[in-house]
Amino acid sequence: MKLHIKNMVCNRCKTVVRSELEQLGLNPVSVELGSVELAHPLEKSAMELLRNKLRSHGFEIIDDRKSRVVEKVKNLIIELIYENDNRLKTNLSDYLAQRIGNEYSHISNLFSQTESMTIEQYYIVQKIERVKELLVYDEMNLNEIANLLNYSSASHLTKQFKKLTGLTPTFFKELKDQKRKPLDQP
Repeated sequence: MKLHIKNMVCNRCKTVVRSELEQLGLNPVSVELGSVELAHPLEKSAMELLRNKLRSHGFEIIDDRKSRVVEKVKNLIIELIYENDNRLKTNLSDYLAQRIGNEYSHISNLFSQTESMTIEQYYIVQKIERVKELLVYDEMNLNEIANLLNYSSASHLTKQFKKLTGLTPTFFKELKDQKRKPLDQP
């Protein structure tokens, strides 16, 4: 039985979900970003208990197809941004259409209706959140960050960063106490 779970966006999320499943005696076959594979279907009472456990951690079981597509888009974008070997070799629309197995226009419309922003806007917001994280860690310079996140230049990154945050990356780095947004917040 496959379950689709909203707000699973990192390895810590997978660990928490796996732990909750195991505590309920539901040993999962696999736990991936946005989905869990169980060996057997769940009874209604077990499903409700699981829903409540996951909800207490900010997760939600997704029942409808539209929500699953939107969550898949989010997870693919998070993977692109946070996994170094997952560099985009084509444009984002082709990548998403290929990975989801649907036309991009359909995927884009579903996403925009559900999230009140375009896929491209979501992608940029998530990239800027990653830039903030890397700036706070202070292990890479702006050119290295721009290269890592596939910006054409540090200048392009700086313009996009300033447009979204109102700050330059350098000024942001000096603040250090600037709060970052969780991945599940637009």
